[in-house]
Amino acid sequence: MSYRKLTTPEIAQLELQGCTARDWKTIEVAQDFDTQYVQDAHFSGCVRLGSFHREVTLPGGLMVHTGVYHATLHNCEVGNDARLYNIHNYIANYRIGDNTCIENVNAILVDGRTTFGNGVRVPVMNEGGGREIPIFNGLSASLAYILTLYRHRPKMIGEVERQIDAYAESQAAEMGEIGSHVRILNCGSIKNVKIGDFAELTGVSRLKNGTINSNESAPVRLGSGVKCSDFIICSGVEIGDSTLVDKCFVGQGCIFDKHYSAGESLFFSNCQGMHGEACAIFAGPYTVTHHKSTLLIAGMFSFLNAGSGSNQSNHMYKLGPIHQGIAERGAKTTSDSYLLWPSKIGAFSLVMGRHTHHSDTSDLPFSYLIENNSESYLVPGANLRTVGTIRDAQKWPKRDNRKDPNKLDQINFNLLSPYTVQKMWRGREVLGELQALSGENTEVYGYKNCKIRNSSLVHGRELYKIGIQKFLGNSLISRLEDKDLKTMDDVRAALRPDSAIGSGDWVDLAGLIAPKNEVKRLLDDIENGSLTLAAIHDRLVEMHKNYYSYEWTWALEKLEQVWGCSVEQVNLDCIRETVRRWQEAVVQLDKMVYNDARKEFDLNSQTGFGVDGDREQAEADFEEVRGSFESNAFVKAVLEHIERKTALGEKILAQLERVKE
Repeated sequence: MSYRKLTTPEIAQLELQGCTARDWKTIEVAQDFDTQYVQDAHFSGCVRLGSFHREVTLPGGLMVHTGVYHATLHNCEVGNDARLYNIHNYIANYRIGDNTCIENVNAILVDGRTTFGNGVRVPVMNEGGGREIPIFNGLSASLAYILTLYRHRPKMIGEVERQIDAYAESQAAEMGEIGSHVRILNCGSIKNVKIGDFAELTGVSRLKNGTINSNESAPVRLGSGVKCSDFIICSGVEIGDSTLVDKCFVGQGCIFDKHYSAGESLFFSNCQGMHGEACAIFAGPYTVTHHKSTLLIAGMFSFLNAGSGSNQSNHMYKLGPIHQGIAERGAKTTSDSYLLWPSKIGAFSLVMGRHTHHSDTSDLPFSYLIENNSESYLVPGANLRTVGTIRDAQKWPKRDNRKDPNKLDQINFNLLSPYTVQKMWRGREVLGELQALSGENTEVYGYKNCKIRNSSLVHGRELYKIGIQKFLGNSLISRLEDKDLKTMDDVRAALRPDSAIGSGDWVDLAGLIAPKNEVKRLLDDIENGSLTLAAIHDRLVEMHKNYYSYEWTWALEKLEQVWGCSVEQVNLDCIRETVRRWQEAVVQLDKMVYNDARKEFDLNSQTGFGVDGDREQAEADFEEVRGSFESNAFVKAVLEHIERKTALGEKILAQLERVKE
């Protein structure tokens, strides 16, 4: 935009309107600048003012004109049709975008050179240090996972940290930026903060040293009483109700509210925190806590739902808070549950009660960890059959708050994947080894500071078997469905893998499920100095996009183990048997979920309904509020799923019947 100096009549008019300047010669204005919209304004340093022609509508319908009123500006640029009104202290060293409204604030300033939160070290998971993560605008959950847990590769860690520090230095400036279409109303002190377009700050108490990466697609909203320091806030975030954020990265689509307190932690996509507290945690996608007295501390979580009063301890009063724990994806904690770190909780497991024996259930996913007489009892595989697990898997994609087209985190929502199925495969081996070692008639088995009852062990092995059959069948059918299969050569061609990548172990990089060998290749390339931060992100995106291709490579290897031959040698009978087992597995699991859902409609669940009447009134009241079991949307979906998958299995079997050997 072209600027000019003020004319002598304009200066005189401004002075008549209560304006002053240390030196009017350092003030520049837009070509069509109109003095009537600058009143009681005080300028120092170099100041540039845009043109003010529009009226804006405030909440409640009040129409006000853009311009500068009752404000002190030092070294500032104010965009076209911005409105600055009633700045109690001053605004210093800021570029303010077009159509931005700032009213009733205390002070907004940049004081010296700052990186706006980029490069701040967050001592995640271990308050004693050793896992400090430098945060920056482009930090993803997967990259943070690598930086946090792959400390055994110091050269690779050093290379990434060097690049992040270089990025932070590129963001360093003595001038701050407030984007266009921003609303900053009734706020306190804002110091060394960069604010993106379309952000809404209302009643914020204090912001210091950070970046708010708001944009038109995914605005950031900060509300009453919020205090943030040393932070990066990504697009689409909402923080309100006196929430405290100190030395944190807050990922896309997160929601913090109701006096939540977060310190020295990393939060990635779609986390939610209300009432409780987080300290030194790695909160992968969908880490959720909504309750008072809930403390998450010194742990790694993802897809977690923390019950009321859940907490952990990260020290045993010897060398301080140095212990850490991991709850793998999909874990849940019930009300008043407790874990003494170090512990490791398996994927999609449920923790009930208090556990002080440093359990490691990572090889036994989908389990219940239950306290019984101060002992930790494990029920392997029990969570595979529950309605809650299925509902969780269905709701996560629907609750993706990310509106930004540029998504930082690569999130795989699959309940069954090579990551979880390899654990079930290993879990069957572990349980079989326990049984062989201690005897089939042993009442209670000991396993990694847990106890497993005989009946739980036997049933757990069977549940894992069903889960494995379901996954392998899903993968097989996805390769055969809608293919024109006339000969066995056609079948083998459909089953041949698209990629050599995918064999071996898989890992969950905080939402991104990928082959371990491919992750290792990425780390090698980083270590060699051949990848920029942007290239690292692109490689992670590529792994995510190719998931199903890699998944089939892994699944086929497992199928070949089941068949006892390679895909080039397999016959139709083996393939038909796999499809039939898949049908049985799907129906078995769905019936278990169906029966679990029925418990929500039994007589015990009706307690408290029809409070002043008889049983008939209670049943009527219950049905009016909760509906009937048969009409429940989830129950109907389960029955439809059984029908649909059964029909699909019959279709594939009929398709295979027409294949010539």
